[in-house]
Amino acid sequence: MKPVKTFDREKLSVNLAKLKKSGQNFEVIIDPDKVIEYRSKKAEVKDVLMYEKVFSDAKKGYEASPEQIKAVFGTDNLIQAAETILNNGEIQFTQEYREQKRKEKLNRILDIITRNAIDPRTGLPHPRNRIESAMDEARVRIDDLKEPEDQISDVVTALKPILPIKIGVKEIQVKITPQYAGKAYSVVARFGKIKQDNWQTDGSWICSVEIPAGIQNEFFDALNKLTQGTVESKVLKE
Repeated sequence: MKPVKTFDREKLSVNLAKLKKSGQNFEVIIDPDKVIEYRSKKAEVKDVLMYEKVFSDAKKGYEASPEQIKAVFGTDNLIQAAETILNNGEIQFTQEYREQKRKEKLNRILDIITRNAIDPRTGLPHPRNRIESAMDEARVRIDDLKEPEDQISDVVTALKPILPIKIGVKEIQVKITPQYAGKAYSVVARFGKIKQDNWQTDGSWICSVEIPAGIQNEFFDALNKLTQGTVESKVLKE
């Protein structure tokens, strides 16, 4: 094994995907934002890798040998080996990145819940500081590998024993043309609960989804980006 010369090992602070396989350690250096997109099926393996290299110890700058990679992964293709590490390994973010992203995600979650949540006894909204205090009391954990929108349902469930809370929702019907339908399910499911879905004979997909009312614009933005603006939609229920 030999030191990699492409970066300064003395100053190295990196985000990693790590996998122990056949008694050996394998690591890839990752773009932390892209790995979250990868886990949501919105990025490819090559997008995630900071270097197209597989390491035995990235922080010390040691690459795994081609012989090791071939013997353990059954291929000498580094991208295929990296894909196995990303899919089955442990993601390790730097402390600095975790703290920054958790703060950003907490603020985003609080924004969404504050805009959408009411006290079902009074019909009045909860103040942001009350929701934040309840999250502290419930010891809500922000998931590093999930987008804020994906965590709303779990957070609200955790708050209910402490705070009477209900999220205002909208039911929206969308129709996705065949060329984008295959990728649409995971995007739609990320924002809310799919209540009905039907595949049409031409390959298009029609579904109705229940989402928090306050993220409607973000929902439409994501679908328009996916479909190049060809999505058809209508609000069924508010």
